[in-house]
Parts: sequence; structure tokens; C-alpha cells
Amino acid sequence: MSMNTGTPGGTTALVSEPLPNIPWEEKPAGFRGLVWRHSTNPIVDINPFPKARGVYNSCVVPWKDGYIGIFRADWHCMTPYLHLGTSPDGIDWSFDEEPISFISPDPALDEVNFAYDPRICKIDDKYYVTWCYNFNGPTIGVAWTKDFKSFHQLENPFLPYNRNGVLIPRMIGDRYVMLSRPMGLGMAVDYGDILCSESKDLTYWGKHRIVFTRGPKKWERVKIGPGPTPIETTEGWLLFYHGVADTCSGFIYSIGAALLDLDDPSKVIYRCRFPIMTPEASYETTGSVDNVVFPTSVLTDGATGRLAIYYGASDTFTALAYASTDEILDYVRSNHT
Repeated sequence: MSMNTGTPGGTTALVSEPLPNIPWEEKPAGFRGLVWRHSTNPIVDINPFPKARGVYNSCVVPWKDGYIGIFRADWHCMTPYLHLGTSPDGIDWSFDEEPISFISPDPALDEVNFAYDPRICKIDDKYYVTWCYNFNGPTIGVAWTKDFKSFHQLENPFLPYNRNGVLIPRMIGDRYVMLSRPMGLGMAVDYGDILCSESKDLTYWGKHRIVFTRGPKKWERVKIGPGPTPIETTEGWLLFYHGVADTCSGFIYSIGAALLDLDDPSKVIYRCRFPIMTPEASYETTGSVDNVVFPTSVLTDGATGRLAIYYGASDTFTALAYASTDEILDYVRSNHT
């Protein structure tokens, strides 16, 4: 795709198809930040359907005349499952009561019964779903679908322990590329960096390279991890990621931004020294896990450069925020490490 014409007299560096019905609210008057929250957040509140206490850290894509998504739903027993959701506008959601069932190529992969933090990435005519699940420890699962009715599981790309598997949304040369965050044992492990890996067939992965490590600033010095599917721009892949700080009262999860090379996403062009969003609203600072904003999905409008960012709030709610591609790029360029 080529650079698209944006607002009258202007252009956007975003490389994306137009999305005229993208969820959107204008930036509030006098607001000085880069990312502004949807006015009626959270868009998915607590107890959204009978089995689920919290729905969060989920992903959304355009589908037919509306939107479809795969959502992490923590049941009241505290086990997470993946559920399908649909919406006419990307804001008001309805959920399937039963979890997604995956068609597995091998019984040895085990049943997907502890699944969380999904991402969706469209490559050609398939939608690839990545998520974390328990396979003798946390690891990344991968499946594809064309209709959001049948989900065909592939081999796990990596050994445990790994999370936050995020595919680049097109092949680079003859290879698929995935970002991930290898980690140690435990839910709240206090380290983790972002790596890049390649595959010709989505089965065998190699050429593992470090993209960047946690730190150097305090807001991301504990661990980091890739967020939504990277966004193609004329300047590089725009990556939103989470960074974690340690404080006397616990961890704080914020959202950071970096720009990666289009031809080699293991190479960093710019990495912003400041977070672009931190927990501030009550639904972000208070919940099952306090002080968390965790980005997992972005809708893009190539005609305007608009971004609609879906994120998990306090491991309890699904929330929505808005940003401009070009404002984010300008900020990252001006404040890179």
C-alpha cells in the first residue's frame, strides 16, 4: 500500500485501508496528552456475561459491516478462557457464552483450557490468533481462521516459558515474523525483554534476535512485552508495548511506543523514552490487579491516520482510547532514547 491522503490538505504516514466506521471521539479541548480515553469507558464492565467476572486484554478486527473479536474472559473460578465477541460499532459487545474450541493437529498439544491475552493478525486471507496458554508452563499458541467459526491450531512456536506472541501483519520476503517475550516461571515474574523470530512455515521458528530490553527508565525497568499487532507506516512498524515499573505498592503497567525497521523488525529506529499512557482513571487504578493499562489491539483508518486502541484495564475491564498515528510518530521521534 502507499501513503494515503488524510484530512483535507494533509497526509498520514499510516499505511492501512480506510475504515470509515472506526470508533472515534475527537480529542477533548485543552487535552495535552497523546492518547485520550473513550468518554464512557470501560466499554466492557465487570460481570459482562454469567460465567465471566472480567473481560480484558482482548483483540478486535473489522468484520463484515461491524467488528469481531477474541476476548480473554476470566470466569468466576478465576480460570481464563477465550470467547468470541461481536459488535456493530466496536463499542457495544455481545459474547458467546461458551469458549472457542480449537481444532488441534496433535493431542499432545493438550486442551486449550487456560488461555489468555489473545491477539489477531490478518495475513492474506487468514486471521491468525496468538495467545498464551499452559503447556507445561506458559507458552504461545497459534491458530488460524477464515470465518471465526472454525479455528485450526498450529504447532506451538516456542518452548515454555514465553508470552505476548505478536505477528507482523505481512510476510517479509519469504518469512513470517513474530515478536515475543520469553520469561521465567510464575505469573508476576520480574524480568522479560522483546525478541524477534522468523519462520518460513509457521511451524519451525529461528533466527531469534533481541529487539530491545527492559529499561533504561524506571517506568519500564522491570519487564516489557509487545502489545497489539505492529502498525505499518511509511517510516517503519509502529509498535505499542507494555512497560512495567516497580514501586513500594506494587507494579505499574504503562504503554510505550517504538518504531521498528520495515524490512528487519529486529532493528529499532526509535524508542520513546516516555510512556504514552499510564494508569490514571479509576477503572485502571483499581481492579483485580491495580494500576494496569495493557494494550492488545488497534484499529486503523488509513484515510485519516486515526487509531482506536483497545486495552485491558486493571485486569478487569476492556477499555478504549484514541490517538493519531502522526502525532505518535512525531512524539517518538522527538523523545527517543
